[in-house]
Amino acid sequence: LLLQVSCLCGSAPCLLCGCCPSAKNSTISRLLFTFFLFLGTLVSIIMIIPGVEKELHKLPGFCEGSGSVLGVQTHVNCDSFLGHKAVYRMGFAMAAFFFLFAAIMVCVQSSKDPRAAVQNGFWFFKFLVLVGIIVGAFYIPDGTFTSVWFYFGVVGSFLFILIQLILLIDFAHSWSQLWLRNASESNAKGWYAALCIVTFIFYAISIAAIALLYIYYTKPEDCTEGKVLISINFILCLIVSAVSILPKIQDAQPHSGLLQASLITLYTIYVTWSALANVPTQTCNPTLLVRNSTSSAMSTQPLTTWWDAPSIVGLVIFIFCTLFISVRSSDHPQVNKLMLTEEGVAGAGAEAGAAESGLHRAYDNEQDGVSYNYTFFHLCLLLAALYIMMTLTNWYRPDESLQVLTSPWTAVWVKICSSWAGLLLYLWTLVAPLVLPDRDFS
Repeated sequence: LLLQVSCLCGSAPCLLCGCCPSAKNSTISRLLFTFFLFLGTLVSIIMIIPGVEKELHKLPGFCEGSGSVLGVQTHVNCDSFLGHKAVYRMGFAMAAFFFLFAAIMVCVQSSKDPRAAVQNGFWFFKFLVLVGIIVGAFYIPDGTFTSVWFYFGVVGSFLFILIQLILLIDFAHSWSQLWLRNASESNAKGWYAALCIVTFIFYAISIAAIALLYIYYTKPEDCTEGKVLISINFILCLIVSAVSILPKIQDAQPHSGLLQASLITLYTIYVTWSALANVPTQTCNPTLLVRNSTSSAMSTQPLTTWWDAPSIVGLVIFIFCTLFISVRSSDHPQVNKLMLTEEGVAGAGAEAGAAESGLHRAYDNEQDGVSYNYTFFHLCLLLAALYIMMTLTNWYRPDESLQVLTSPWTAVWVKICSSWAGLLLYLWTLVAPLVLPDRDFS
């Protein structure tokens, strides 16, 4: 028991079980912080389950039916908003937790810094801190909290969507390089065939999705905004796909190709779908959810749930990208510089020593320098917490009367602008070697 307590209060090596292979101390720490994020996400999901949501009114002061908004006393039946309010407070608590560690870990250069011990250890106390912040968050009075925190969530989600796109671009480049390398080394045409098949599948899904968006989210005589947005993103995807296979681009980046463009196209179509699912017009958005706090309105509305298809897909992408942040240092120098990770082989001696000793443990690979920027990593998890908060609430917010949860146009334009920014970012990765020939973009 004493050993277990010391492990919970100590460093990451204690938390690695004997049956696991040796791993880097930095990787174990990132995975454990990510586990905290996933744990908070799971609690948020549980809180929006209808049966659990109805029980939240038992929390003291959480739904008193009144509050002060801009100095004006209001009387609101908030029973139907309880899951929404709970997810916002969980998102606030997780964001505050990661902001705290981002501030503490500023300018940590190696594991010799005393603060590195806080980053890589004391997990039991970190868990207590997180629980304490969560409990405190549920005592935040209503007032303007939800309205103001909505905009924090919008900005954070916009930034995390861009981070997701950077990770997908890096993943697609690594995927393409790996298969092309296998094809050249083994002289097997199967790798080229697999590359073509996967690319075709991605484009086929994208084209089918665009057709479905036109069918379900537009009307022949209405929904001009939806038609324009779908058409613009479709044209932009065609442009980046064509640019990716131009001879000059291929000469500058031999590994650039349609696999990367197809994956980016598929992601862009998903973001477009997610944006259209927030259009606040019932005729142009069959998935629009309206939850009213008055009993008369609720009697005419079917029981709504927050588990729509865009949210489920967004949750899957969120899990994939967050794990990617936790375990990966990119093969590409430019991505490492952008994501503030290191390519170096710091800790190689410790890795060799662990292998020779046959011990299954986490070894310190950051004595000469950290393998990732601690502060930036926590800021990424902070943005991830805001993104999952907005995803689970469908980017909805209470209207001015505080009687109805509505989907604002703000959510639509933030998502569409993020898709445009992402496409421009990918286009820049293609043309940068031509525009800046003196820089290394290998």
